[in-house]
Amino acid sequence: MKSFARSSRGNKRSSLGLFASISFAVLAAAWTLPAQAQNAPANSPLGKVIATVNGEEITEFDLTLAEQDFADQLRQIPLLQQRQALLEALIDLKVIKQAAEKDGLGQSEEFKHRLAFLRERALRTEYVTNSLAAKITDDVLRKRYDQEVANLTPDEQVKASHILVQTEEEARALIAQLKGGADFAALAKAKSQDPGTAQNGGDLGYFSKGTMVPEFDTVAFKLEPGQFTEQPVKTEFGWHIIKVVDRKKEDIPSFDEVKDDVRQMVLGDTYTSSVETLRKAAQVKILDVDPLQGAVPIPGQRR
Repeated sequence: MKSFARSSRGNKRSSLGLFASISFAVLAAAWTLPAQAQNAPANSPLGKVIATVNGEEITEFDLTLAEQDFADQLRQIPLLQQRQALLEALIDLKVIKQAAEKDGLGQSEEFKHRLAFLRERALRTEYVTNSLAAKITDDVLRKRYDQEVANLTPDEQVKASHILVQTEEEARALIAQLKGGADFAALAKAKSQDPGTAQNGGDLGYFSKGTMVPEFDTVAFKLEPGQFTEQPVKTEFGWHIIKVVDRKKEDIPSFDEVKDDVRQMVLGDTYTSSVETLRKAAQVKILDVDPLQGAVPIPGQRR
């Protein structure tokens, strides 16, 4: 990708590889884009002109749009090279577009209909961004957060450690040492065959019911803090000795921690409600329904 950032004059058109890899994804979640990213720079309708291609302008706003569309590809390019990479992709877009127009490829009814469909999707994005998302204030989000929290029943969690061995005999021998006063964490470091927890004294941290395999989960939630299993617990991974260190209710995240999630929740509900209202006010007639499936048939789809 390094050659992608060279000047358009000296490179080997490697930017075309990036451009060609970009698919026009359905904008079902387009409202997740920040509202300000949808707007042109304020200093002029489309911002400063960056380049021209056969007289057609490429502006700052074009770069903003390209940055949104090429976001995944840009992550693979050093930050200081990204602006040049975007410009190269936009130049490619212009020359290909101009070649297509020269060949008359934009004149077919099919193309015009496809273009109208893309316009409808773009207008949907504008509607969601400017008519729906823009009206969701922090007060609205805070109210929804409080409602959700009020309906929560925090799960019980345990903090546990374990020692994993491969045979029941090994597990029983370790339990005997624990009953004799051996330190659980020291035994876990020395004997546990779980590479993910052994060096931490077998510490599994806090977890809720259903997180672990059933055999482990059932036993762990029966123990009180300070207790360990006096019988080995068998799972698909081997034989466990489990010690519960603490029990508590699951922490409820703060508003700031989940604000973005709440925003998406509110926006999703607002979008659904808005669409339902608009559809009720519209005259919708479905003229082609598959009597066997009760659905609109899709051209080329097997029934």
